Amino acid sequence: MSAQDTALIVVDAQESFRQMPDWDPSTAAPYLARQQALIDGATAVGMPIVQIFHVDADDTFTLESGFVRTLAEISLAPDATFHKGVHSALVDTGLDAWLRENGIRRVIVSGIRTEQCCETTTRHASDLGFAVDFVTEATLTFPMTHASGAVFSAEDIRVRTELVLSGRFARIVTVEQALAPLPVAA
Repeated sequence: MSAQDTALIVVDAQESFRQMPDWDPSTAAPYLARQQALIDGATAVGMPIVQIFHVDADDTFTLESGFVRTLAEISLAPDATFHKGVHSALVDTGLDAWLRENGIRRVIVSGIRTEQCCETTTRHASDLGFAVDFVTEATLTFPMTHASGAVFSAEDIRVRTELVLSGRFARIVTVEQALAPLPVAA
C-alpha cells in the first residue's frame, strides 16, 4: 500500500478537550509534537488527511461552544472533515463512503482519546476491511478511575489499548513506521 491508498485520520484533536479538568499541558505536549509530526509527514508524501470532530450536547462539544475546532498547537489542512456524535468516526458520518470513493485501503489512526474514539474507530475500520495502523504516540488520553477505586494512568491505558488492538485490529506503529512505505507483497 502507498500514500495514495492510505489516509491519516486525526480523531477529535479539538479545543473541547482543553476545557476538561484532566487536561495537562505537560502531558499533552509530547502528544501534540508527535501528532504534528504525523500530519507533517503525511502532507509531505501526499497522503490524504481526514479530520474528525466530536459533536454532542455536552457544553464544550457543541458547535455553539466554539471549542469544536482544531487544537491551537496543531496545524493541518484536511482533505475532508467529518463530525461524529458517537465514539466511532465511521458511524453515520460519511467517512466510510469517502474512504472507499477515494480508493483508501489503509488508515492511520491518531488523536484523542486513545481508548475511546481512537480505539473504537480502529476496531470499526478493521471490521470494515481496512488495514489499520494505530499510532499510540500520536494519541492522547487521561487517567481513569475504575469502580474499585483503582486509578489507571494514561500510560496504563495506552499499554492496554496496544495489547487489545495489536495483531487483531491494527498494527501498532510509531510515527515513522506509519509513514514508511510498506513492503510490496511478492
